Amino acid sequence: MTIQQSVVAVPARLASSRLPDKVLADIGGKPMIQRVLEQCSKAKGPAHVVLCTDSKRLQKLAEGWGFPVLMTSEDCSSGSERIASVADQLVAKAWDEQAHRWDDATRMQRLASTAVINVQGDQPFLDPDVVTAMATEFARLDPTPAVITPVYRLKPNTIHNPAVVKTLLAHDGRALYFSRSAIPHVRDVAPSEWHQHTDYWGHVGMYGFRADVLAAWDQLPESPLEDLERLEQLRLIEAGYTVATFLVEGTSLSVDTADQLEQARQIASAGSLVS
Repeated sequence: MTIQQSVVAVPARLASSRLPDKVLADIGGKPMIQRVLEQCSKAKGPAHVVLCTDSKRLQKLAEGWGFPVLMTSEDCSSGSERIASVADQLVAKAWDEQAHRWDDATRMQRLASTAVINVQGDQPFLDPDVVTAMATEFARLDPTPAVITPVYRLKPNTIHNPAVVKTLLAHDGRALYFSRSAIPHVRDVAPSEWHQHTDYWGHVGMYGFRADVLAAWDQLPESPLEDLERLEQLRLIEAGYTVATFLVEGTSLSVDTADQLEQARQIASAGSLVS
């Protein structure tokens, strides 16, 4: 079944361990989460941009900015789990329907024909064209993959940085693995020269889920690799799902530390992003 509708879901919480309340941090006169929602709203294709949160404070703010909000449990351990917990409601938003009015057949049809694009709430300079491209890829591909995610070509000086997530690609563009280590390993060659022998791909922290796959997230077995690498997408790989990729020019700044927050403020101050 082809994808007929898409919706952007932005999971956000205030209880960040490394940078508390980071999504409300002021960046160039706007809270970070407002910038994320507004950037997503510039994309072409998705029917709505929806904030998914456990915070009444964020709910009030987002609704004041004109964005719909779905409330989630405080117990969600990841962004994917948070949006998965309201998958039916997200799909209903995409179709401007009420999920409780669906019969089983309608629910199955709607989930299988809707893409949910997961954008993290800490990417204030997200390129809307990447969201547009993801929606376009979902509509183009047949059969529709379970998940789509963007990748970009890494520069040599980032290949061995564990803060940069790498993607190992098959010849057809499928993601074979995600890691904080440089993959593949080039045997009998100095690590500083690996980039001369193969391409290395970085992962942009954005996922597009076929909604029926997202709705089944809580049924996926826990992944030892996910725990080791601290990368939730490995749960999908271990469960045997196809994760397709598409190429983009680069990644945008994700704010997870005080230094990255200061960097974001400098970018906004320099006028690198039109507000």
